[in-house]
Amino acid sequence: MAAVTLRAHGGQTLRLGDVATVTDGAAPASGGATIMGKPGIMLVVSEQYGADTLKVTAAQEQRLRALVPALTALHVRLYPALFRPAGFIETAISHLGIALLIGALLVIAVLFAFLRHARAALISALAIPLSLLVAVVVLERLGFGLNTMTLGGLAIAIGEVVDDAIIDVENILRRLRLNRNAQTPAPAWRVVVAASLEVRSAVVYATFIVALVFVPVLTLSGVAGRLFAPLGVAYIAAIMASLAVALTLTPALALTLLPHDAGTAEPALQTRLKAQYGRLLTRVERQPRRVLAGVALACLAALAALPFLRGAFLPQLREGHYIVHMRLQPGASLVSSEALGPRITTALLRVPGVRSVAQRTGRASRIEDPAPIFSNEFEVDLKPLSGSGQQRALNRIRRALSRFAGARFSVNTFLTERIEETLSGYTAPVVVDIYGDDLDVLDRKAIEVARVLSRVKGAANVQIAAPQGEPQLAIRLRPAALARYGIAPASVLEAVEAAYSGTRVGQVVQGDRLFDVDVTLPPALRRNPALVGRLPITAPDGRQLPLSALADLSMTSGRFMILHEGGQRVQAVTVSLSGVTASAFVTHARRALARDIHWPAGVYAVFAGNAAAQAAATLQLLAHSALAAIGVVLLLFLALRRMRAVALVLANLPFALVGGIAVAALGGGTLTLGGLIGFVTLFGISVRNA
Repeated sequence: MAAVTLRAHGGQTLRLGDVATVTDGAAPASGGATIMGKPGIMLVVSEQYGADTLKVTAAQEQRLRALVPALTALHVRLYPALFRPAGFIETAISHLGIALLIGALLVIAVLFAFLRHARAALISALAIPLSLLVAVVVLERLGFGLNTMTLGGLAIAIGEVVDDAIIDVENILRRLRLNRNAQTPAPAWRVVVAASLEVRSAVVYATFIVALVFVPVLTLSGVAGRLFAPLGVAYIAAIMASLAVALTLTPALALTLLPHDAGTAEPALQTRLKAQYGRLLTRVERQPRRVLAGVALACLAALAALPFLRGAFLPQLREGHYIVHMRLQPGASLVSSEALGPRITTALLRVPGVRSVAQRTGRASRIEDPAPIFSNEFEVDLKPLSGSGQQRALNRIRRALSRFAGARFSVNTFLTERIEETLSGYTAPVVVDIYGDDLDVLDRKAIEVARVLSRVKGAANVQIAAPQGEPQLAIRLRPAALARYGIAPASVLEAVEAAYSGTRVGQVVQGDRLFDVDVTLPPALRRNPALVGRLPITAPDGRQLPLSALADLSMTSGRFMILHEGGQRVQAVTVSLSGVTASAFVTHARRALARDIHWPAGVYAVFAGNAAAQAAATLQLLAHSALAAIGVVLLLFLALRRMRAVALVLANLPFALVGGIAVAALGGGTLTLGGLIGFVTLFGISVRNA
């Protein structure tokens, strides 16, 4: 290409190589990566929507293992698990499996301890695996499959799935004992059928009431619905399966196994417990007013404690992996990010429990989420640690990052970020969106809001999503000068673009590959802003004029990004938190903004993020629970046929709050959306027991 002739005149030839340097080179870098502090290549693999993460991960790891010998021969070191989401899923499923096993063993142990009858306990215990297997089949048919949420629903239902069978078996066993002691015993099959029918109505109504109480969980919308609806479906499927088992298999097994082994007396433990309960009940009935006053006082204390519980959308996730976001000042070069990255990596690797650190700067050519070159992400993977160990590692990571001046950091887990990004569009638990028409006003108000929020207790890192301050060279053309020399404005702008950004003029073919041909100034000239004014611009008559003769040049700063939402201009302020829930922070932040910020006409702020999602989901859950309560009352009336009896059952429900609120207070005083769903479950169980 350097030998290409540009002009030939009078025996002299002007070639491209005479006026330009032609060389192979890389395209301008828009990003980079370091692995364990050394330059490397980071590959990000995204699975398709609906794909099985565990299967995709296993297949990827198998392919990577096959590449290791070839890479080792090339002296290339492979880090195959810098970030592995499947690890969190495997750990969660393992823990849930253990919880299911422990729950089942405890239920079986209680059955044997209280029934003191091996066959009766076996019949009741069989309801657990059978009900769970039926529930799994139903989940597969509905397209849910087995995941952390459906397994959680099955774990919650373990105590319920055995209850129907216990009621049936215990009543059959009692009736068989009474029949054996009778002067003229009836046939065993008739006793079993009568005993089953005796409790059948109560069991059916109680099961449907529990299922109805859980229906509001299925109707949650948004992220909350996507998270908790599978749990609700699994729970309802399990208890309905247990009802089917209790109606069919349990009586058949009881008729087969119990008639000749029912015994004639209750177990000694049951007899002692009944006697003790009888004495306690007698004392209670002698002073009902004092007992009712104590219950009312406990309920009032629980209600009074409710406002002091901190609300949260989800509990803090322990994934064994953190993503550290680092943002330098707007306009910082790629070299600045790459120079700071190894220092930060070294500091993070010194934190006990950190296994690996990888840095991603800017953006790759084919990435879905473009980012400026002053934006960085560090993938920080931890060794296997307990929940408290991960919290200590997080605190040390934050302390290590606080030593680096000139950069802003935020630390979060992957799943938490994805949820937060779905809720608000940003990877932060609290977001304040400021809407208006004037960009300058939005920027000023964003600075004021950020200043106020940084003083609110619990604010760990406050950032403006699209801050001003990116260095810019402003070129303002002078129309009079352009007209004097007959130069079109577009030709001036094209010359500036070609000189400093480069312009593509063609392609060359080498073998089976295409290479772009770009024209630009040498790097030494492009890096000096003072030389921009000397850029020659060719007039139509052939004269060359410096750019400074046609335009005013000045250094300034400006916006690198303008945000819109719903067609309206917006500026956002994001807040990372430490030691406080999003709901508690937003409560104090609203007061601070109302006190310290004056909003001009047409400008307003909206809180988004976890707190807003929690408030919306809580309101929706309470509203739908109120509708479900109407259905519960109707079912109770159909079962009891007396409104006074229905009122007596409902009067027991507030007392169920006491234990739940006490546990929430002792567990740290935080009530998540999952905790509210736990209260819904508790109400259903309370109605069943009453």
